[in-house]
Amino acid sequence: MLNEERIKLMTRMVSYEEKEGKKNIVIGNYFRGDYIGSQVLKAVISATIVFFSICGCYIFYDFELVMKDIYQIDLVATGRKIIAVYVLFTGIYAAIAYSIASIRYSRAKKSLKRYYADLDYLSAMYAEEF
Repeated sequence: MLNEERIKLMTRMVSYEEKEGKKNIVIGNYFRGDYIGSQVLKAVISATIVFFSICGCYIFYDFELVMKDIYQIDLVATGRKIIAVYVLFTGIYAAIAYSIASIRYSRAKKSLKRYYADLDYLSAMYAEEF
């Protein structure tokens, strides 16, 4: 005999698995620190690429001005300014990535906890039937 409650539960679980469950299961396989660390590392690498791309675009845009002033500027002071801006830019980017990764991880864990509770309930329904 078909159990309507069990069919609804199974349908909801399959829907979860096909949509957000794939991402959440991948996130759930990590420890919290490992997941957040990997996301922050990706963000730092991305921020570095973006920062140097922006610097390169600025240099190419004002290439004539840069070449004209290259012998008149203090290279050490300019280098310190660039490094300070880079550290600030990367730090802000990493902080944002940390908070987003923390939120994603906690939401995924809550969702997986609910999913595993549904699996236990479904298993109990089958055990009750036999």
